[in-house]
Amino acid sequence: MNRLAFLPLGLGVLVAAFLASLALGASDIPLRRVATLLLHPDGSTESLILETLRLPRTLVAALAGAGLGVSGLMLQAVTRNPLADPGILGVEAGGALAILVLVVFFPAAPAGWFIPAAFLGGTLAALVAYSVARSVGITPLRLALAGVAVASLVGAASRTIQLLWEERAQGALFALSGSVAGRTWAQVGQIAPWLLAGLLAALLLTPRLNVLALGEDVARGLGARTERDSLLITGLGVLLAAASVSVVGPVGFVGLIVPHAARALLGPDHRRSLPLCALLGAAFLIAADVAARLIDRPAETPVGILVAAAGAPFFVLLARRIGRR
Repeated sequence: MNRLAFLPLGLGVLVAAFLASLALGASDIPLRRVATLLLHPDGSTESLILETLRLPRTLVAALAGAGLGVSGLMLQAVTRNPLADPGILGVEAGGALAILVLVVFFPAAPAGWFIPAAFLGGTLAALVAYSVARSVGITPLRLALAGVAVASLVGAASRTIQLLWEERAQGALFALSGSVAGRTWAQVGQIAPWLLAGLLAALLLTPRLNVLALGEDVARGLGARTERDSLLITGLGVLLAAASVSVVGPVGFVGLIVPHAARALLGPDHRRSLPLCALLGAAFLIAADVAARLIDRPAETPVGILVAAAGAPFFVLLARRIGRR
């Protein structure tokens, strides 16, 4: 019961990060003024900054962070691989490449196609990584290394397309850099239905996730339909990552760090750790975005760079720990 206190604590951290995102930037706005303008917009410059720039940007970061965090948790549970992450398994890179192809070669395609395209690209990349690892005998470390190799190859393909069709690729630069800068209300509306529905479905699937996390043999002994449940949960995890990538681009390691933090705080029961994972994922990406604004203001550093700087050492330490087993 004491551990459950981390859920309201996680909500408090998210609220604090959200307010900091609204208040801090190229020009700071006092928190009291932020609260006043949210309740009573007055058409001032600060009010316009909040309404058109910072609020949609913060909501996109919150939704994408929650989606990536929960996606990582689901992929780690269903594969029983503590190194599983949408970025490491190539899902994010595959989704970003699919969006880039859509923008460059099908410029008339509506924005509503981005999420299905990212889902298809992410699924194909993950299948390739899984096939490569399976050919040499799957272990957590080999699957992670295969995913990193596939992500590198897919990233090289994305950069090649960007160089050859530079002008056409301008509309999809976010798919290569990993950023929430300049996000609009239209993009909030684009991903909100997918991510909110996906997060709700993930919450409803937590009992099956707990059973699958015990291992295939144990799950079958408990009467679970392991193949169906694994396919459903993996597909949902890829969809959450794809929806996030469709607007913010590849932001690696959120789905690796956040699930480990949630399980460390609330234990292995996904009925508890999954809601906390959503809260911490949202707070983590918002906080990283705030840091990206402040580190070199008034210029901005892409948030994907800061997250990678924090996540890469964590990945190396975790991989070394698993390699010693």
